Amino acid sequence: MTELCQSLLTLIVGACLLRASSATVLSSGNFMGDFFVMWSPSHVNTSADGQMRSLFLDKDSGAGFESNDMFLFGKFEVQIKLIPGYSAGTVVAFYLASDQPNHDEIDFEFLGNVLGQPYIFQTNVFVDGFGDREDRVVPWFDPTKEFHNYTILWNIYEIVFFVDSIPIRTYRNHVEEGVPYPKSQPMSVKVTIWNGESWATGGGRDKIDWSKAPFVASFAEPHIDACIWEGEPGPCRASDPLNWWNGEGFNSLSTWQRRWFKWVRLHHRVYDYCQDYERFQYHLPRECNLTSY
Repeated sequence: MTELCQSLLTLIVGACLLRASSATVLSSGNFMGDFFVMWSPSHVNTSADGQMRSLFLDKDSGAGFESNDMFLFGKFEVQIKLIPGYSAGTVVAFYLASDQPNHDEIDFEFLGNVLGQPYIFQTNVFVDGFGDREDRVVPWFDPTKEFHNYTILWNIYEIVFFVDSIPIRTYRNHVEEGVPYPKSQPMSVKVTIWNGESWATGGGRDKIDWSKAPFVASFAEPHIDACIWEGEPGPCRASDPLNWWNGEGFNSLSTWQRRWFKWVRLHHRVYDYCQDYERFQYHLPRECNLTSY
């Protein structure tokens, strides 16, 4: 009887551990294993070992790929080398999206520019179909010369956008203060390149020069450490050791992260929706008057 009980207990514990472990994923870092091409495979070039991938934009099409799974909270990162030379009108995007009618979305968008002008890194957060939370910074390096790491940390406390481990933007969970926050809709990871000349550069003034096509953006070392959606949000919201991103150590920026964040905001921010009084007719969104970290 004792041996039977022990065997049953072992099976139960094993099943629980299996279920818990299946809720999280540490990606293989392989584009062919973790993603599928969702748009224009003729404009996608992947290395034989799956470690590198390029997307092309020409007059015929852009391209994109998407994660095989959907997630609710986690850490998502990829190395990117952006389009060199004249890139006005082009948009390269690394983002999370739920694809629901009232969709949630967390965006990293890289807006190309004319020669002599820097790239613009635009971030945005959509909740229940509403965005209008754009923030723009210019990089402190040339993002076309070599690969740099871009990370989205999304947990129950906040969303943080990182460039080479430096936080450039936060969006806090202020639901208790009436601020919407993405916390229920699972999202997939997407990477795209497309024609945004109607708005991306100079408000649409500077168009794509197709004589310089194809425009190529390169990607490497994708990593996803996140909670796989299995039908309900509870397991992904839990402060479980497997959901390390929901731990108390990630409920705010650290001291050194705050210093870097302030440095970026002071020296590299070129647009903040929370300072655009005219756009919101002097009624700024509620989160603009609350803490950023």
